[in-house]
Amino acid sequence: MKRPSLTAWIFIAMLAGVALGAFFPNAGKADWMAALANVFLRLIRAIVAPLIFGALVAGIAGTGSVRNMGRIGVKAILYFEVLSTIALFVGLAAVHLFHPGAGMPIETSTTDVAIAQAPPTFGSMLEHTFPFSIIDAMARGDVLQIVVFSLLFGAACAAIGDKAAPVVAFCKSLSEVMFRFTNYVMYLAPIGVGAAMAATVGSKGIGVLLGLGKLVLSLYAALVVFVVVVLGAVAMLARIPLRPFIRAVREPFAIAFSTASSEAALPIALENLENMGIPGHIVAFVLPTGYSFNLDGSALYLSLASMFIAQAAGIQMPLSQQLLMMLTLMLTSKGVAGVPRAALVILSGTLTSFNLPHSGIALLLGADALMDMGRTSVNVLGNCMATAVVARWEGALPSRS
Repeated sequence: MKRPSLTAWIFIAMLAGVALGAFFPNAGKADWMAALANVFLRLIRAIVAPLIFGALVAGIAGTGSVRNMGRIGVKAILYFEVLSTIALFVGLAAVHLFHPGAGMPIETSTTDVAIAQAPPTFGSMLEHTFPFSIIDAMARGDVLQIVVFSLLFGAACAAIGDKAAPVVAFCKSLSEVMFRFTNYVMYLAPIGVGAAMAATVGSKGIGVLLGLGKLVLSLYAALVVFVVVVLGAVAMLARIPLRPFIRAVREPFAIAFSTASSEAALPIALENLENMGIPGHIVAFVLPTGYSFNLDGSALYLSLASMFIAQAAGIQMPLSQQLLMMLTLMLTSKGVAGVPRAALVILSGTLTSFNLPHSGIALLLGADALMDMGRTSVNVLGNCMATAVVARWEGALPSRS
């Protein structure tokens, strides 16, 4: 008999936590129940700095500078930035349209509200972007400063070439270790999810699940709009042959959805896109690079989830701060890898940077497994589309096959 997957255990733990909180509310209110959820959240937050640093430096140094990447690299990066930015704003539009966080019972202090409502000046924004100490930025969990330092550090490694090989190798190893560390932490996810759901439902009532259902529906509605409208428009403008493309991506899409891991879908995606007629050197460069720099589904989710927590906490963020958050997410989403539920790592760092309550993640955990399946499959689909578009720009995509 096949053992249940981690996703299945998370769903089981979620249902068990709901039942425990609903039928035994006193147990759900126990301090140790909330402590179990907080232990999981602390471990997630501990991953943020080393994971982003290792992944970004290894990715930038591995692909080289923009000049050395050449024509294909410039086109790929341009596409990545435009599509991931659109995805962020689709998520932002969805959260303002559906208001999934309205009425959700997240407690926050008056200090949090005051800080969040104070719009930063341009000078303070610019100054805050650059760290005076990377150790200090990592200790505080300031994701934006970590990303800026990692970008510059990775570019320096690429510039000096072979002399930086030991450093790049270390960053690659660090990235792999942190991915494995993330997997280990995710083994605790069922306990964290069950405890979080029990504590939430036990203290707030079963009605809190209605808000989660609205959040999930909001996310999937936004993902469908992004795939149909945005990627559909891209396919039409780039004249992507839809039938061959659908045949090439349907299997990787299904694997990504069922496993919630884009890495699991990478080998078959590489093979199918080459079989579609896209040259191997384009597939081998664009598709893996997109796994670090073009995660449309994760970007959409991050903007929606961060504003969901702000809504639930009753924090009215000014437009300028929302735009700053989108800029931060545009940069930090480049550090998200194809590891299940790795977006929680980036979300945790974003909440720290913008003084939003981390208690909101406890609510997201209950439905994160279901949402992760949708955003991961859209990540894979978006990167397959990016590969086809770059091939079209290079005049190397067959009209039909």
